[in-house]
Amino acid sequence: MMAAAVFFFGNVTGQNNTSYWQQHVDYTMDIDVDADKNQYEGEQTLVYTNNSPDVLDRVYYHLYFNAFQPGSEMDVRSLTIEDPDGRVGDRISKLTPDEIGYIKPNKLTQDGKKLEYEVVGTVLEVKLNKAIQPGEKTTFKMEWDAQVPLQVRRSGRDNAEGVKFSMTQWYPKMAEYDFQGWHADPYIGREFHSPWGDFDVTIHIDKEYTVAGTGYSATNVMGDTNYKEVKKGKRGKRTWNFTAPKVHDFTWAADNDYIHDQYEGPNGVTLNFYYKNNPEIKENWKNLQPKTAEMLAFFNEKIGPYPFKQYSVIQGGDGGMEYAMCTLITGERKFGSLMGVTAHELAHTWFQFLMATNEGKHEWMDEGFTSYISNLAMAKINGGDNPNPHSGSYGGYNYLANSGKEQPQTTHADRYASNRVYGIAAYSKGAVFLAQLEYIIGKENVAKTLNRYYDEWAFKHPTPNDFIRVAEKVSGAELDWYLMDWTQTTNQIDYAIKEVTPGMDGTKVTLERIGLMPMPIDLDVTYEDGTQEQFYIPLQMMRQDKANPYSDMARTVARDWAWAYPTYELTIPSGKKVKSIMIDASKLMADVNRENNVWGTEK
Repeated sequence: MMAAAVFFFGNVTGQNNTSYWQQHVDYTMDIDVDADKNQYEGEQTLVYTNNSPDVLDRVYYHLYFNAFQPGSEMDVRSLTIEDPDGRVGDRISKLTPDEIGYIKPNKLTQDGKKLEYEVVGTVLEVKLNKAIQPGEKTTFKMEWDAQVPLQVRRSGRDNAEGVKFSMTQWYPKMAEYDFQGWHADPYIGREFHSPWGDFDVTIHIDKEYTVAGTGYSATNVMGDTNYKEVKKGKRGKRTWNFTAPKVHDFTWAADNDYIHDQYEGPNGVTLNFYYKNNPEIKENWKNLQPKTAEMLAFFNEKIGPYPFKQYSVIQGGDGGMEYAMCTLITGERKFGSLMGVTAHELAHTWFQFLMATNEGKHEWMDEGFTSYISNLAMAKINGGDNPNPHSGSYGGYNYLANSGKEQPQTTHADRYASNRVYGIAAYSKGAVFLAQLEYIIGKENVAKTLNRYYDEWAFKHPTPNDFIRVAEKVSGAELDWYLMDWTQTTNQIDYAIKEVTPGMDGTKVTLERIGLMPMPIDLDVTYEDGTQEQFYIPLQMMRQDKANPYSDMARTVARDWAWAYPTYELTIPSGKKVKSIMIDASKLMADVNRENNVWGTEK
């Protein structure tokens, strides 16, 4: 392995403390597929623009297919983690030479001059002949050979439903360099982070295959006369050319038995559906199409307008996974499951493919925000009356918080102790972050925050701080405490009604903060005559009062509760007899022990 990189840094500061910048890549690729051998040759021209204030003397590429080899980090991690993904298990360790995946660079130049490089697992380390100065462009050209692995995890050939090629993370991909430096993470099990750019991809494959994927299809030509200008060996194949502007990934799938349907979505977006010609699934895939259009319209309204003119739902992969302008999902599902996975993966178009967080470092923003908004979409489309469509996410978080195994959400996605802990932290606790924010600043403010977040951060790489600053600007509240305690610690929320004492001057209520995490308190009081009243106890460090969420309920704003005081006393004025008292009737506060939240006959 090459020695550690040396950089000559200018004044480097954290994001939001300097003018925002991001790197840019333009890919032109030509791929020749030998479908019989499950191999392909690739040529890539990559124009890299260094928009950073730093001088770069090396670069890194991801070679993701190298993970699908016995002895790889992905293989060993799956063999040693306490709860391996059932789709992986020990399968990588048993792959034969013609079933493994690989990407083997055999030529790499920078501005026409040969470069030194070393393959280290799933990362290509490249020493530059000429450092890239701030604001400078350079052109890399690479040729490589590759083999498509037997489908194990997301990528590969011959998946369980018979799809021939699921080509995800299939090309040498430039690693991301940002205000935190290089992100040349090995591919162990989780997800991805890469720079924005424009793609022009030409794929030559046997003529019986239909190709689906990222971007717009510029050409789809067939016949010998179309191949006179391309190199020997491509005659008799079909050439597919795709262009994709302003994306940070390119994915394609191919099968010789795809049905291709199109459905007109909102705002002139063409929805494409590619699925196997299987009579048992055809009805579900037909019914999915208008539902997908409804989902797209919902996300357009709740987050921001989808900026491209096509989106494709493609049968492939090993479950569901989002990609630029498309998703690969397994298709032999019951209709509810098919609709649910499509809603989730389509929502990822916003929370990952438009607001492109670093999925390794901030997996909860990616999966959690997506879970939150897709929960809302499914509730709306299914016409349910669930007052909290995120109840499943709260249940998952509550299990984790009380398990003794929780790790902070700042844990790198690959370094959770178990897949279960990762999944709950990323999906469930991540969704609760937004749902609980409704409790803190109000549902309307969260809705406005999502719209403004899109306006300010689409086509960029936002961090958790960037999101919470938007929420602060929208609501006027100070929220750094919330971001810190919820995501950077495993502090728990546990508030209790410690004592209730009726008296001549009113009912004295003593509340107790048992957990370490602070929260404002909504205290709902029900009187013997059936009337209700809410007492809102602001959190002092929040420096802001939430608006009344219930227009039909009387509400009193009490004095602030400073976090360091473990107890708080409130007097409910005399005049009506108190029947019951409840902390957080909405159940949007993720209190780990709700048994002590209620006093009175409702308990």
